[in-house]
Amino acid sequence: MNFLYKLYSFCIALPLFVIITIITALIIMFAALLGDKDIVDYFMCKWWSRFTCRLFLLGIKVEGREKLSKKQSYVFLANHQGYFDIFLIYGYLGHNFKWMMKEYLRKIPFVGLACKVSGQIFVDDTRSGIQKAVQQSRKTLQGGMSMVIFPEGTRTFDGEMGEFKRGAFMLSNEIGLPIVPMTINGSFKIFSRKAKSVSHGTLRLFVHDVIPTEVYRQHPTKKFMQDTWDIIHSKLEKNEE
Repeated sequence: MNFLYKLYSFCIALPLFVIITIITALIIMFAALLGDKDIVDYFMCKWWSRFTCRLFLLGIKVEGREKLSKKQSYVFLANHQGYFDIFLIYGYLGHNFKWMMKEYLRKIPFVGLACKVSGQIFVDDTRSGIQKAVQQSRKTLQGGMSMVIFPEGTRTFDGEMGEFKRGAFMLSNEIGLPIVPMTINGSFKIFSRKAKSVSHGTLRLFVHDVIPTEVYRQHPTKKFMQDTWDIIHSKLEKNEE
């Protein structure tokens, strides 16, 4: 069965995924030229992500979305297990948002340009880069538009959570929006950074309780980083490999 799935994913799912990704990026770029990027970007990426998960025959399980208000803007912080984290959040979080992305992702053909014109927020590790991201975020994150950050800064190598980067929390504090921790499971097993092909499995997203701005601003950044790490880790499933 595993051999048949690998054959299907490589010969059928992957080529279709590449085609639909290019089409999605082109539609988003065209919509940006017409000045209607936010709505088109959200629904196109949601459709693209759900199509991708179904194309690769993956199971989906989401808990905790009822805690969110569509009219409220948030900063979502999640662990980063693998490539399918993006499809899970885009397709099934059910909340309009922009990504906090590393600067080098601009260079990805089609996708990088689509991300730029759709208003995704790029950042590097420098102080000036963080300040620039803060300024862009303040203009963008209004009226229910939120942001998603992977505070580890990179995908895990072993399925365990790494240390959180300080920049994500400095930025969250500067923007002053409620923070929502989220735990991702299953993505490491399905397609980790070391894997050469997709494996069959189930993606799981757990949305934790919202942390109001006035709560996390009462604590030093280092303590809040650890508290958030503990919250996300509390729902992390073991034996992901």
